[in-house]
Amino acid sequence: MAKSVELPNGRHWATRKAAREHFRDIFSRYDDGARISDPADHDDLSALLERYDLLIAEGPPKIGNGIAHFERRKTFDKGFPVRGFWVVRVDGTDTDFSYIDAINGTPKPQAQEFYHACRNAVSEDLRREKERQFDRFSDDDRMIACDATGALVGFTNANLSHAFPSFLTLVNEFRMLRGWIDAIPEGTLSASADKQISTTFVDPRDIAAFKAHHHSRAILRIVTSGKGGPVKDPTAIRSPIRLA
Repeated sequence: MAKSVELPNGRHWATRKAAREHFRDIFSRYDDGARISDPADHDDLSALLERYDLLIAEGPPKIGNGIAHFERRKTFDKGFPVRGFWVVRVDGTDTDFSYIDAINGTPKPQAQEFYHACRNAVSEDLRREKERQFDRFSDDDRMIACDATGALVGFTNANLSHAFPSFLTLVNEFRMLRGWIDAIPEGTLSASADKQISTTFVDPRDIAAFKAHHHSRAILRIVTSGKGGPVKDPTAIRSPIRLA
């Protein structure tokens, strides 16, 4: 059975082959040394890099402190040219990554479960904030301007998106603050059980700690589904949202 690919920005492909073709097309549209300039391409690569860090990356996350931009580069390995995507981070550091590995990677169970526990810790706050944004700023037709495109979008087709930093960056920061980069202590995450849909933190203090970290750092925006993703300059967002 073909395996589908779903990215954090809402993009979805029925097969890995279709996902690989999409990113191969992006790669082919740019010359060696060029910055990835199309906002949609940047958004998809940002989401793909989140998938890379979540599923297969070992050691420090490729996203690091946040994404500035992506480039297509030609480097040399043992005298032979190698072309690929590179991410340039907001602190000026950079690294390469394989879009094929990101698409083909299989989940690292503990990392993925920890990610879901963090998402569950703040999901209700995010849902309420999205509702507040529409209650305060939508027009008579219950439409609101997308902060990425300016186009009007309804509640169903809108996302409350992490503009800066990415949600995965916040998750990795929290692991680092807790001293859990190498391993997550046994008993931190809920064990598999009947009717358990998703992983949660066992200790309410861990839930409260992640919520506090998330709310102090996250800059959010309302975007049309599939049009979100990290941004380099949070001050450029027309309506940045902070959670109390």
